[in-house]
Amino acid sequence: MEHKDHDKYLKAKKKVDELKGFYIHLLVYLGVNIFILANIYLEVRDSDQSFWQAGHFFTLFFWGIGILFHAAYTFEFNPFFGKDWEEKKISKFMEEEKEESNKYQ
Repeated sequence: MEHKDHDKYLKAKKKVDELKGFYIHLLVYLGVNIFILANIYLEVRDSDQSFWQAGHFFTLFFWGIGILFHAAYTFEFNPFFGKDWEEKKISKFMEEEKEESNKYQ
């Protein structure tokens, strides 16, 4: 029984480490992007340039895509290949195998 508890502990610890890594990533993302955007704002507020230019938000946008993928991995969100999809495919392949084996009996 101890072996199962140890395995459960290791699995739970891995999940906690993944969550911790995600939250650290998110905090760094927020901190760095606030710093970048604040610096851009301070530079352009006294000039004729507009703050609302696409180039000012590239880091925020593309790093944000990375954050979304990290969140999807951490929180096990997969709209394309979720548990339902896996179960349906397994059932389908098992049924096909059963039909195939019944042909030769």
